[in-house]
Amino acid sequence: MISKDKLAKLLPQALDETNLPLSNKQTGKVRDWYDLSNGERLIVTTDRLSAFDIILARVPYKGQVLNQLSAWWFEQTKDIIPNHIVSLPDPNASVVKTAEPILVEVIVRGYITGVTSTALWYRYSLGERNIYGYTFPEGLQKNALLPEPIITPTTKGGATGHDERLTCAEVVEKGLLNVKTWDQVQSAALAIFKRGQEIARKAGLILVDTKYEFGIASDGSVVLIDEVHTPDSSRFWKADTYAARFSAGEDPENFDKEFVRIAYAEKGYRGDGEIPSMPDELWVAASERYITIYELLTGKAFEAGEYPIEERMLKNLKSAGVIS
Repeated sequence: MISKDKLAKLLPQALDETNLPLSNKQTGKVRDWYDLSNGERLIVTTDRLSAFDIILARVPYKGQVLNQLSAWWFEQTKDIIPNHIVSLPDPNASVVKTAEPILVEVIVRGYITGVTSTALWYRYSLGERNIYGYTFPEGLQKNALLPEPIITPTTKGGATGHDERLTCAEVVEKGLLNVKTWDQVQSAALAIFKRGQEIARKAGLILVDTKYEFGIASDGSVVLIDEVHTPDSSRFWKADTYAARFSAGEDPENFDKEFVRIAYAEKGYRGDGEIPSMPDELWVAASERYITIYELLTGKAFEAGEYPIEERMLKNLKSAGVIS
């Protein structure tokens, strides 16, 4: 593991944004992307960390973990459905096949949990028993395992700018996807989630729920895009303490970026008003957690890329022929 001192010294160098000599740069919460020739795109995963839909900090090695961990998962699941990965010319960058994103976020849940407005437990705690088109019995306990994983889709942004809840039937009824494509997406999502849960269990983790994004490739086929089973897109719990804590009515030990949200919530911040300052120790701990998750899931030692990142990336992209 990289020392805390080194991580602290790298905080000012964490990758905030890129300005590469490529065309049509676009920026999301965590990623920058650029159009390439031949129907391909360069996606750069920065060190930006977001929560509450706001960029809160830059965390050393976070971008590298997300980029390389997603690539690893794409490899583990390519027998289930093709993905958009072409190559990884740099630890923080991926060349991908351009695909038209499907305007549905496919969220798979294995447990009834969560406190956000779209979460199962939050809706259940309000007294709802028909949620996302599924009927839930009385007497469920927070953080309980569901009989089978379920898909709870949402729109991407929607009319309000926020994700809007959908039932699986509404995806077709509202014309977001046709029946054949939606059936393929659902089947793939559940199979990927099952694969993810099996691998996570071997690593001592529980894959609780996750978000998948799919796209339509140039040949009309459905492909898996974006990221897979990362601490940003997924909820993980520690497996060895789950049963005892559940029996005691305690929340499981989270092992993703949830502890960052909790730290802000303890200061009364949930996305509105002035953002409180946080000690460097929080971001060092976040870096350590991302690296640890990568190593647990992949079973491989994390090989830290050099900082500053953009200087290294330019060199690697030129060597790979991405930049002339």
